This record gives sequence, C-alpha cells and structure tokens, in this order.
Amino acid sequence: MIRPDDLDHCRAVIRTGSLSFHAASRLLPASVRDPALALYAFCRLADDEVDEGNAKGRAVIDLQERLDLVYAGTPRNAPEDRAFAAIVETYQMPRALPDALLEGLAWDAVERRYASLSEVRGYSARVASAVGAMMCVLMRVRDGNALARACDLGVAMQLTNIARDVGEDARAGRIYLPTDWLDAAGMEVDDFLSAPTATPEVRRMVRRLLAEARRLYIRSEAGIGALPMGARAGIFAARYVYAGIGTAVRRNGFDSIGPRARTSKLTKLGLMGKAGLRAGATLALPRSPVIYAKPLAEVAFLVDAAADARTAPPGRMDGLVEVMAALRARENGRDGSHGVAAE
Repeated sequence: MIRPDDLDHCRAVIRTGSLSFHAASRLLPASVRDPALALYAFCRLADDEVDEGNAKGRAVIDLQERLDLVYAGTPRNAPEDRAFAAIVETYQMPRALPDALLEGLAWDAVERRYASLSEVRGYSARVASAVGAMMCVLMRVRDGNALARACDLGVAMQLTNIARDVGEDARAGRIYLPTDWLDAAGMEVDDFLSAPTATPEVRRMVRRLLAEARRLYIRSEAGIGALPMGARAGIFAARYVYAGIGTAVRRNGFDSIGPRARTSKLTKLGLMGKAGLRAGATLALPRSPVIYAKPLAEVAFLVDAAADARTAPPGRMDGLVEVMAALRARENGRDGSHGVAAE
C-alpha cells in the first residue's frame, strides 16, 4: 500500500515532530500504526507550513492544490503526498475530512478569532477531530456513535493544546481563547496580545478550557471499546498522554504564559502502562451508554462524512470555498495579480 521508503520518512517526521502521538502509536498494531503515521505526517507537514511559515495564506492554497492532486490519483512526488494518496485509495477516505482540516488551517492563515467556546470547538473540530475521524476510517470504523466519541477526543486534545499555548500564541499574535470570556473580564484582546500576563482572570480561562477538555476526555472513553481490540491501548494512550499536558498546566497554577507545560518520558511511560490496563479492562466491561450521546453540534458534519464513504456529504464546503476565496484574493493582492474575484 504505502511505499516502504515513504513510510520510513513518515516515521522519522513523527518521531521528531509529534512526540505525544509517536509515544501513543507504539501501542497500535502495525496494520493501524503504519497508515496512522503516514496520515499524521501529512497533517503535521500541513500544520507546520501554515503555523511556522511566513506565507501562511500561500501554504494553505498550496495544501488545497496538493489535496486536489491526491484525490485525482496524481500526488506530488513527495513522501507524505504519495503515502497519503495510498491511504485515500485503500481506505476510501472521504474528501470532506481533509477538507475540514484545510478549512481550520485557512482560519489560522486569516488569523480568525473565536467569539465563544462553541466557535473554539468548531475550530478544534477541524484541526483535530477531523484527524480523529480519519483515524477511525483507518481502523475501518464507520459507526456513528464511535465516530462521535473520537471527535470528542479530538476536541479535548485541541482544547488542551490551546490551554497550554496561550502565552506562546499571544506572543505570535494569535489568540484562541473565546473573546467573549475576555470581554466579560473587562480585557481588550489587543492589549492582551501586546503584553500577555498570567492574571487571575487568564488563569481562570485556562482552567475553564481544561475543564471542558476533561469532560470530553471522559466522554470519549465510551467509544474506545467500539474500536478494534488491538487499537484500544494506543488510543487510550493518546487520551492519557494529551490529558497529561493539562495536568502539567494545572501544576503550574494554570499559568500558560510563562513556563511551557511538559510531560517527562517517565510520565509518558506510566500513562502508556495505564492505557494498556484500561484497554484490557474494556474486554470485561459492558458497553457504556455514554457512547450513544449525541455528537457535539460542531463535529456532526464530520461524523456524517466518515460514517459512509459511499454517501458522504461534501462537508462544510460553503465555508471552505469562502475562506479560500478570501485567501486567494489577499495573496493575489500582495503579488499584484488579478482576476481572482471572478473565481
């Protein structure tokens, strides 16, 4: 399916660029781990180009072109692209899922701000739950209830990342805290970005994000028992390792402006051991009724897209078309070209 040399490249990318996922992936069976590493390598490359590059808009436009080539069966001659094309062909990966990720990255490129927790969940759905839904596709899981819980896990992970990186994001001119929280605290967003400080109000916001993440981590566990037996330990490991980042933020007194919360290798090993025990326990426990909880409204389109590749809806295409048009107009304005308004 995936060329061995391409897979080796993807392993190296994840080993150095996504330590938490690399640790958790060790507990996945090879049949899931190998395509998962290729999937994460493609997503990691896309995220890094948008997050770290100087031409964020051009990076998103380039990603859309790469996806077009992948789905046309003619990927670029690059390891991540060839590997992702093999995944698309083998697993019938619905285009709506990587398109959702693309939309979230486009929101980053236009420096979108989020007025409410619901809007932050909507962003998290695109940049994290879309990857969780794609992971389910790799495991041949198309059950809507299991997909909903996987999307819960994705949102929880992204909220944890946001809570950890408040200071780092602010210093880069980005903010993912709900702006209505800042309004309620009497804070101006631009003032905070110019001089981020771990005030009691900001610490409470970080605490609220982590509380929402914890609720979704707990809810996500109900879906892990619906996954293939061999994959359960790896997904529990991802759940615990990412939640461990939140624990480190709590130890810092919810100060994510100063020291960056980290988990040690020893802590990760302990959490992976805990994941193995929890995975074994799922064999003896009855299915939790929590698995039947309705999906978050912000992730429902992902659940629908992943549930059946043959009838998958196109996803939030209107929103994607709109933000991509805005990006192209902006980029063409910068380089002096014309004619995009008619697209």
